[in-house]
Amino acid sequence: MTRIPDALGRLWTADDQLPMVEHDGVWTTWGSVRVLVERIERELLAAGCRAGDRVAVVLGNRIESMAALMAIFRARQTLVTISPLQPPARLSADLGASSAPFVLAPEALWAHQEFIDALAELGAAAWSLESDAVTRRAAGTPQHGRNDPAIAIEMLTSGTTGTPKRIPLTHGQIEASLSAALQHNDQPGVRDKPVLTGAVGLVALPIVHIGGLWSLLQALVAGRRIVMLERFTVAGWHAAVKEHKPVSAGLPPAAIRMVLESSIPAADLASIRAMTAGTSPVDPDLVDAFHARYGIPILAVYGATEFSGAVAGWTLKEFNTRWKDKKGSVGRPFPGVRMRIIGDDGDVRSGKTGLLQVASKQIGNGADWVTTSDLAHIDEEGFLYIDGRADDVIVRGGFKVSPEIVMKTLRTHRAVADAVVVGRSDSRLGQIPFALVEVRNGASATGEELRAHCRDQLTPYEVPAAVFVVDELPRGAALKVDRRRLVAMLDDLLEPGVHQPSAKVR
Repeated sequence: MTRIPDALGRLWTADDQLPMVEHDGVWTTWGSVRVLVERIERELLAAGCRAGDRVAVVLGNRIESMAALMAIFRARQTLVTISPLQPPARLSADLGASSAPFVLAPEALWAHQEFIDALAELGAAAWSLESDAVTRRAAGTPQHGRNDPAIAIEMLTSGTTGTPKRIPLTHGQIEASLSAALQHNDQPGVRDKPVLTGAVGLVALPIVHIGGLWSLLQALVAGRRIVMLERFTVAGWHAAVKEHKPVSAGLPPAAIRMVLESSIPAADLASIRAMTAGTSPVDPDLVDAFHARYGIPILAVYGATEFSGAVAGWTLKEFNTRWKDKKGSVGRPFPGVRMRIIGDDGDVRSGKTGLLQVASKQIGNGADWVTTSDLAHIDEEGFLYIDGRADDVIVRGGFKVSPEIVMKTLRTHRAVADAVVVGRSDSRLGQIPFALVEVRNGASATGEELRAHCRDQLTPYEVPAAVFVVDELPRGAALKVDRRRLVAMLDDLLEPGVHQPSAKVR
């Protein structure tokens, strides 16, 4: 795999008049993007920003953010991601906690006093990025502090299961991730087509999260034209696919289900040869239903922010030949990735469920095993199956309940689109499972009906104490269920006078 700064350098061979990125229905030429990238580079250099220095960027799905990313990668500085999806007060607190000495942000944030105060507290040099303007807004007195040219990005985890953590990802890790994915799919390390030609790269998820960022980086290093959606909507995604005809696309399972339940005709998606799905477990029935309607395989992948992306997944060839036999698997490890399963005693297990360990150049020191929180098993042919999360196990009166098993059972009900299971403390039994369910469009079900469905397939201690049918499950920007907001929702539902086993929230 070519180094990312070198791969980006290929773009400088392109004609300035070529269209490079479409955003909000308007194409921007490579020349306009190039000028903005070079302007950001000059401003940071003039302010004393050196290789390895940390630059906080409010990283929205905007051309300005893409240009900032390119400038920072080319100069081997460190991109510190700040989510624009947060309210201004929370964003400002996150910025302050980052301790970044240099800041790039949209013009609109300077209308919020808490943002200005956070910059003053940091003593950061700061610029607004708006259209083609790079405007110095705070001179600051930057302190270089921790400086490591090996680190490309400091990225927050999604925070769907707890407090988000800022993870340092090195250039080597990200390059190893991109390279492994290409090898896994038998694609060359460098495209032989001229830059900014061929199929477009579609960026439909927030680039402040690993899924969206990975899609953007993959398109940039391949020298593809990019279609960037500000946020995912079925209508916007449909229009982009119909007009630009990408050969591949990536969406989380919740978005795939939204597409499946829409009225999009199969002909409009005919250009797509395969879709990747990650961020959360993929229901095999969803894969089958989507393939039956659209003829498009859904290739599940397994990864995390800490892994710099995916470390296992399906290939199109394997899907076509092995899906029926290996349904429910998330595929096989990528090239250069090692996986094993360990039991509670630390011994390696073969073919049995236990904690998944991963070793790869994508995870810092590739020689070390990293223990995940995922319960999994690997079959004799190397296919990986995720069986749940160790930190989600509910112990009810001494019996262990796997939320994943209960969720899968609920999802087999004809009315259920998605479900989550949460354990709550109980003075007598230790913990009790509760479920929240989102139904399909046009369908209906009561909580008691869904509990009866569980009783037919589960042991008594696995059946949720109550099932709540809600309009929609709380989701983050990447459409993963946000478990912190979920717990708050459950707290409200369990308030005295609200909790009924068949409660239905509308």
